[in-house]
Amino acid sequence: MATTKAKAPAKRKVKDQFSKETYMEWFESMLMMRRFEEKAGQLYGQQKIKGFCHLYIGQEACVAGAVSALKRGDKYITAYRDHAHPLALGSDPKAIMAELFGKVTGISKGKGGSMHMFDKENHFYGGHGIVGGQIPLGTGIAFAEKYNGTDHLCMCYMGDGAVRQGAFHEALNLAMTMKLPVIFVIENNGYAMGTSVQRTSNVTELYVLGEAYEMPSAAVDAMSVEAVHKAVEEAAGRARKGDGPTLLEFRTYRYKGHSMSDPAKYRTKEELEEYKQRDPIEQVRDVILKNKYASEEDLKAIDLKIKEEVKGCVDFAEKSDFPPASDAYTDVYADQNYPFINN
Repeated sequence: MATTKAKAPAKRKVKDQFSKETYMEWFESMLMMRRFEEKAGQLYGQQKIKGFCHLYIGQEACVAGAVSALKRGDKYITAYRDHAHPLALGSDPKAIMAELFGKVTGISKGKGGSMHMFDKENHFYGGHGIVGGQIPLGTGIAFAEKYNGTDHLCMCYMGDGAVRQGAFHEALNLAMTMKLPVIFVIENNGYAMGTSVQRTSNVTELYVLGEAYEMPSAAVDAMSVEAVHKAVEEAAGRARKGDGPTLLEFRTYRYKGHSMSDPAKYRTKEELEEYKQRDPIEQVRDVILKNKYASEEDLKAIDLKIKEEVKGCVDFAEKSDFPPASDAYTDVYADQNYPFINN
C-alpha cells in the first residue's frame, strides 16, 4: 500500500516578526484546541460522546494562524473536523462540549453533534458532513459579502479528499470569474480518510488545481502558525481590494486517525513521529522560551488553567439536559409559522 512520504522535520528557527502578545495568544489558543480534543477522544472512548468524532490534534496552526490574520466579521466554514474552529473564534467551549454530548445547551442545541457546529455570533457557519458540501456554500457566503458591499471575506476550509468533488471546481471557477472575497483552504493532512493523496490523484501538489482558473495559489507549511498567518494575511489583502479568491494548500498532519473509529494502520509510526517533531504548539513554545516572553512555569500554569477549563466544560455538559422530543420540530425553517408544525 502506498503511503504519503513525510517531509523531513524542518530545523526550528526563532522568528521575531510577531509580538510577544501574538505568540502568547497562539500558544493559549492552540493549547486549548489540543487539550479539548484530547479530552473529547477520552470521552468518546468512555462512550459519553457518541456518533462520529473527528479530532484536530496536530492541525491547530491551520486555524490559529488564520484567525490572527483576519478580522472580526470575516466568515468561516469547514467540513466535519470542526471543533477547533469555533474554539479559536471565541465560541463558548462549554457549549461546544455540550454539543458533543448532544445536550440542549450545545452550540447547535444538541442537534448537530460533532460534525455540525454552528455559531452565527462568531461567524462560524459549520460543520458540514457531506464531503465538499461546504465549498459552494462558502462561495455563496463570499458572494453575499460582495453583494452587500462589506469589507469581509469567507475562509472556506476543506480536506484533501474534497478536491475530488465536482463542486470544488465549479466553485473555484465561479469565485474567480466573479472575483469573490473567498480564501479556499485545502487542509492536506496526507490522507483522504485512509487513502494517501498519491493513490487518488495524478496531481499531488494540490495547490496547482487553482492555477487552472488563474487563481493565485500556494502551498503553505501549516505546521508553522507564522507561515499560515502570513499566507492568509496576503490572501485577505487581495480579497479586500476586490482582486478575488486565493487557493491555499495547508500542508499539515493529524496525529490521530480520520475519525475515532480509524486505527490509522495505513501509515508508519516513523512518519507520525517525524511530524510530531514539527508540532506547531512546541514550535511556538520554543519561540516564547527563547525570547523569554514567558517562563516554563508560566506556560505550565497556562496549561493547568486550560485543563481545568476543559474539565469544567465536561461537568457542564454532563449536568445539562438532552433536548426534548418536541425540539425535532423547531429550527427546521427560518419561518416557523407553518400550520403543520403547530398541529
